[in-house]
Amino acid sequence: MKHYLKYMKGNWKYAILAPILIMVDTAGMVVQPYFLQKIIDIGIANNDTAYIVKTGIIMIVCAIISLIGGFLAMYFSSKAAYGFAANLRQELLNKIQEFSFSNINKFSTSSLVTRLTNDVEIIQQLVQMMLRMLIRAPFMLISGIILTIAMSPKIAMIFLAITPILGITMGLLIKKAFPLFTKVQQKIDKVNSVIRENVVGARVIKSFVREEFEEERFGKANQDLRDTTIRSFNLMILLMPLVMLIMNASVAAVLWIGGNGSIEVGQISACITYISMTLMSLIMLSMVFMNFSRAKASSDRVIEVLVEEPDVKEEEKGITQEIKKGLVEYNIKSFNFKDSDGDAILNNIKFTVKPGETVAIIGTTGTGKSTLLNLMLRFYDVTEGYVKIDGIDVRDYNLKTLRQSIGMVPQENRLFAGTIEENIRWGKPNASIEEIKHACKIAQIEDYIESLPNKYESRVEERGANFSGGQKQRLTIARALIKKPKILILDDSVSALDSTTEANLRKALNEEFNETTIFMVTQRINTCKTADKILVMDDGTIVGEGTHNELIKENKTYQEISESQKEVMPEE
Repeated sequence: MKHYLKYMKGNWKYAILAPILIMVDTAGMVVQPYFLQKIIDIGIANNDTAYIVKTGIIMIVCAIISLIGGFLAMYFSSKAAYGFAANLRQELLNKIQEFSFSNINKFSTSSLVTRLTNDVEIIQQLVQMMLRMLIRAPFMLISGIILTIAMSPKIAMIFLAITPILGITMGLLIKKAFPLFTKVQQKIDKVNSVIRENVVGARVIKSFVREEFEEERFGKANQDLRDTTIRSFNLMILLMPLVMLIMNASVAAVLWIGGNGSIEVGQISACITYISMTLMSLIMLSMVFMNFSRAKASSDRVIEVLVEEPDVKEEEKGITQEIKKGLVEYNIKSFNFKDSDGDAILNNIKFTVKPGETVAIIGTTGTGKSTLLNLMLRFYDVTEGYVKIDGIDVRDYNLKTLRQSIGMVPQENRLFAGTIEENIRWGKPNASIEEIKHACKIAQIEDYIESLPNKYESRVEERGANFSGGQKQRLTIARALIKKPKILILDDSVSALDSTTEANLRKALNEEFNETTIFMVTQRINTCKTADKILVMDDGTIVGEGTHNELIKENKTYQEISESQKEVMPEE
């Protein structure tokens, strides 16, 4: 629990008040059988109406105090638990935001979602339960035993017999349940993963008529989760019949002891109630420990994220100097992903790009083109060598400064739910509407937006589902352009544009961003022709560098790519 104390910040007063009020509530409950015993053995036995009324009023007052205490305890414990969970979720999200791509790949997206939601909720439920039951149960148990001893030492001996039996039973059940609870959380990960793939890939699934296959795949994951959950909760279900058996045996023992007339009727009634209370308190404790066992599995998964060290670490005194030129130098001996046992992704990469130059990077799929540019933004860190901007190693920059100075249009055209204007403002939160319109004009999307009824206030559905591939690409380009970056990266981000639109975009970029260093990952030879420099990549290394005319004469890989596109992509 020491890992979690700091997440109670802002909620300590509720966490302290809840147990105090629980004791008030429990005290009001515990004294009820005592007063009832007095009414039976004194008031009714002596036909003393005044005593019955007086004691009855005391019982009513105690019940009201107990009710108020119980209500407030529930309120404060809920506030403390939900406040704790909110702080923990926020910290988890903040931690995930610090992760590099390697860290995220280690956990997987679906698992991180489960840890942020389901696992945190299970820990929250335990905190709420501990604030109530972990105080109520021992207090009720101890009070019940003391009052029973005060009334009848013979009956109190029953407690000494049943407590170790229940303790051993609870221990065995918890020991057996713990590994099952860990498996349950892993099965939830799997179900979330399948759901995510089905929702995100709905169009692909329908186009390939794979609905039945995906239904079967989800059914299997869902059934695995169901079966594992049932096995884990079957152990908890066993607890209640065992406790009821012990309780009924205890009641029988009390009646047998009291049957010889040595104990008064009121005492028997009170002792039976106290036995029930004591056993209920033991059930509460068992539920706390059982839930603790389940929460331990979730806690381990949450702590895994909290203690994970980001691969990309920011220097405490990182350079906050703005990138002014856009001079880029690569000198990489080798690069590989963290914990990868395979061959290096990149090898012997060495080139320099002058400020204002446009560089096209071309090569077959999987040659490391996107990875090469991800190193500039420090989504990964170079393992051997360096990447420099304006003569400064990117690892020496303040991360925020570095990434704000670079405009990035990734392969996946990610838009967020909201409006078009809100999505463009991701690039520059304080941008004026004129700046937004100008960025959209350069990105060749202005005319389409102006044709919409709500124009820039038009809604964008989750992941931009209500826009075509080309429209999403142009919106993400506008989002990057509004930053007016000194370095612009277009990672295969014009692939969905027709030749005319792409040509207009390149012309607008040349006119408006002629001092910006531009990197374009592309599969099109026609795109390369307008670049100042072309880098040809193959198998993680640069196998050619030069202009189109130079490479078409001298570079075999470039010639092969050009030859393959002659029929499918005629020259403009």
